[in-house]
Amino acid sequence: MNSTHSPSTHYLLFGSLFHSVPSLSFPCDPHGQVDIDGLSERARENYFFARTVVGCDYSMPVVIPALAHAPRSGACS
Repeated sequence: MNSTHSPSTHYLLFGSLFHSVPSLSFPCDPHGQVDIDGLSERARENYFFARTVVGCDYSMPVVIPALAHAPRSGACS
């Protein structure tokens, strides 16, 4: 993805496997490609963490349309 700051049309959602662990989502393209360089440092760390613990804390990520999802403030900025 390019690093322009246009609104994301989709999000890559890592659903939590536990109530005590929040789900995480990241702006992406329709194919699930996340613009790593466009993420804040905290979001980038959360993205790499979520990818690492798929199957332990998070389910396999799914791509969802942006209209179906309103990210929590600060979760993916």
